[in-house]
Amino acid sequence: MKIAVLDDWQQVAAECADWLALADRAEVVFFHDNIADEDQLVERLAPFDILLTMRERTRFSASLIARLPKLRMLNVTGMRNLSVDVATLEARGVVVSRTEAGEGGEATAELALCLMLSAARRVPAGDASVRAGTFQTGIAPGITLKGKTLGLIGLGRLGRMVAGYASALGMEVIAWSPNLTPERAAEAGVAYAPKEQLLREADVVSLHIVLAPQTRGIIGAGELALMKPGAILVNTSRGPLIDEPALLARLREGTLVAALDVYNEEPLRLGHPLLSVPNVILSPHLGYCADVNFRVFYEQSVENVLAFLDGNPIRIMPASAGAFSTQP
Repeated sequence: MKIAVLDDWQQVAAECADWLALADRAEVVFFHDNIADEDQLVERLAPFDILLTMRERTRFSASLIARLPKLRMLNVTGMRNLSVDVATLEARGVVVSRTEAGEGGEATAELALCLMLSAARRVPAGDASVRAGTFQTGIAPGITLKGKTLGLIGLGRLGRMVAGYASALGMEVIAWSPNLTPERAAEAGVAYAPKEQLLREADVVSLHIVLAPQTRGIIGAGELALMKPGAILVNTSRGPLIDEPALLARLREGTLVAALDVYNEEPLRLGHPLLSVPNVILSPHLGYCADVNFRVFYEQSVENVLAFLDGNPIRIMPASAGAFSTQP
């Protein structure tokens, strides 16, 4: 029996769980890099019976799954995963288990606040200037957030957390989503605003909405054109919520600031246009990457595999929670 632990990019898996019980029953191999090419993935993964994945880092399409005949179990971390074709795995008789998260979304909500503040006060540019020996030279003044308007696209669990942080800073908070009503917004202590009004009025726009066919590209060229010059756009949800070419055009104009933790393509390749445009802060999808989450991810992954090996699989993932997206 061979088990692969995939996409351990931060090299934390080994220390976040006790792997001894699994190591006594199977060969466990940890992989720390990312492979996007399907042929190379097949070459690496074909010998393994069980694959332990990390969130939505490696995509498991029907074509890839068909080329892994030894695969008997696949484990995902988190409650949803659009990068794994669960229906195809189930049809193949492959058991798909999942884990819980270790916290209630605070890690991502706090990162959204971090990106907002970093963009407002130009922290990354300041850090680079200090390291270059130029200190404050060439660093434009930042803005304070007190009295500014935060526009939330999405007012679910994470959006409400960010609303609370912003209110503590003295910001005015308005919100919109396709299903949000003024009454529900008021219950969360924020004001409802139609989408166009929100984009025109907000000094900061932060996305906290689930990626689905109807929300893909929900911030496109038209929406970006409505945002006021110098406004900050924060995305810690999913990259495809924003029309990337349209965003690149606004960034090249220098009329918008973006602070991004998620992208259409992850990891970003060297030479990606986002790496060379002005007015953008780039974070490597750190939203969920907190120690409390990784401990739960890997501890429950081990539990799931042991239960599978004992013939009693647990935490089975329904196909509806892994509705595979044909696009990244």
